[in-house]
Amino acid sequence: MTEISFRRATPDDAAAIAALRVDSWRTTYRGVMPDAYLDGMKTEDSIAMWSQVLLADVPAVAVFVALAGDEIVGFASGMLLAPEKLGFDAELTAIYLKPIAQRGGVGRRLLALVAEAMQQKGAEGLLVWVISENKAARGFYEELGAELLVEQPFTWDELDLMEAGYGWRDLPALLEACASKQPSVQ
Repeated sequence: MTEISFRRATPDDAAAIAALRVDSWRTTYRGVMPDAYLDGMKTEDSIAMWSQVLLADVPAVAVFVALAGDEIVGFASGMLLAPEKLGFDAELTAIYLKPIAQRGGVGRRLLALVAEAMQQKGAEGLLVWVISENKAARGFYEELGAELLVEQPFTWDELDLMEAGYGWRDLPALLEACASKQPSVQ
């Protein structure tokens, strides 16, 4: 894989972030969610949402991208929570990677960037939600020391699903876990 660089996302990244999110859902959740739902996802809808997030430049939100040359191969976002959820004051709201960027430390680096940004804003812990059947994501979080907090039913766009909530109560420990398992990517 080519050299990977990381930076904060800008409004110009909205289309690439949206396309990566939609492609990831179609790949990851095929067989978990109805094909009609996945095939009906519109990148344009996701572009509008990500444009709004990135243009707002809200201090409580942090979005980072991973690039191979000029191509975005991954992104992650997080935000402070007010009020707290399950005793956590920040949340990893998204993390998606193209297959070429998986298993090489890119996800750990993106997670660390979000955790660092939340810690700089005063957060002590980080919550993340994952669709229960996403075993790869669950394994990633567990490998980095996340605690399984809850599994519960939830509804997304009128689809009845199960979600798992994981959390890291100690951001310095999460950052250490990300660094200790981190191959050199820059």
